[in-house]
Amino acid sequence: MANTDTLYFDAVELLKKLIATPSFSREENLTADIIQDFLQQRHVPVQRKLNNVWAYNQHFDPAKPTVLLNSHHDTVKPNSGYTNDPFAPMVKENQLFGLGSNDAGGCLVSLIATFLHFYDRQDLKYNFCLAATAEEEISGFNGLELVIPDLGPLDFAIVGEPTLMQLATAERGLMVLDCTAHGKSGHAAREEGDNAIYKALADIEWFRTYRFEKESEQFGPIKMSVTIINAGSQHNVVPATCTFTVDVRVTDAYRNEEVLEIIRQHVGCEVQPRSVRLKPSSISKDHPIVQAGLAMGRTTYGSPTTSDQALLDIPSLKLGPGNSARSHTADEFVYLSEIKEGIELYIKLLESIN
Repeated sequence: MANTDTLYFDAVELLKKLIATPSFSREENLTADIIQDFLQQRHVPVQRKLNNVWAYNQHFDPAKPTVLLNSHHDTVKPNSGYTNDPFAPMVKENQLFGLGSNDAGGCLVSLIATFLHFYDRQDLKYNFCLAATAEEEISGFNGLELVIPDLGPLDFAIVGEPTLMQLATAERGLMVLDCTAHGKSGHAAREEGDNAIYKALADIEWFRTYRFEKESEQFGPIKMSVTIINAGSQHNVVPATCTFTVDVRVTDAYRNEEVLEIIRQHVGCEVQPRSVRLKPSSISKDHPIVQAGLAMGRTTYGSPTTSDQALLDIPSLKLGPGNSARSHTADEFVYLSEIKEGIELYIKLLESIN
C-alpha cells in the first residue's frame, strides 16, 4: 500500500505519458500498452482484450462482492481552436494541459492510484476490478461492453468521469430513432397520391408535444427532439416516403424498451431504433457509497451526458476529478489539485464501505 503522495506523483507522470500518446477512439493500442506496462512494473498481473486492460486486487476472493473501478483512455480528436500542442503535456502553475487530461485522463489515473492503494490489502470486504477501457467517446462495441463478460460477477461500479468529485447518481440514456412515414406517390397537380410529408407532420407534432406519464426525480420529463428530416425528389411529385430522426433522452423513470413501445403505440410511422443499449442509470441515495459521499460534504445530481455507465446493469456511481464543462474544449486541462483530491476522496469513499 503506497502512500498518497507517491500515488499522486505516479498518477500525474502516467497522465503526462497518456497525453503525449494519441489515443483516438478505435486507435488506443499505444495508451493500452502504457497502462499495461505501468501496472506490470508494479507487479500487478494484467489481462487485456484489444485495447481494454483490466486487473484484480492481489488477494481476490470469489466469495466477496466485487467493485468495478472503470474509466476510459480514448479521446476525441482535437478541435481547431487549440493554441497549445494537444499532445504536449504542459504544466502551468496548477494546471496540466493536453488532450484527454480532463476527459477522462485525470479520472483514469486517479482510479488506477486508488486501485494500487488497495491492491495488496488482505482485510478488504470487497474485491476490486480495475478496467481501463476503449471506445467510450463513440459508444463503441469494443470497449467496456466487449469485456464485461470477461470481468466476472460485479456488484457495484464507480465510473470515472469529470464531475468535480460530486456524486452523479443518475444519467440519461439515449435512443436515436429512424422514422419512416409511408404514403403513395402521385402528380402534385392532380388529386393523386398520399403525401408522406403530411403523415410525418402528424407524428412529428406528437413527438414535440407528448409527455410521458412518469417523470424522473432527477431529470424531470423525457426529452424527444426531431433533428433530421428528408423527403421528396422533385417539386411536382407527391413523395411516397418521408424519413426523420428523433433524439430521445431517456430518464431513469423508464427502460429504453418501454419508451420505444409507448412511441410505437402512438405514431403511425415505422420506428426503428439504431440501438437500445445506452440505458439510463441511477443509484439510490440510500446506497452506502452515496451516503458516505454525502457525509463528506459531496452533493448529488443527475448527469445529462452519457458515459460507459449506460452499459452497466449493476448499481453505479459516476464520479471523478475534473469538470465536464472542459471536456472536448480547446486547450483542455485538469487541475493537479483535482487529481490529488480525487485520489484522496476515492480512497476515503471506498474505505468507508470496507
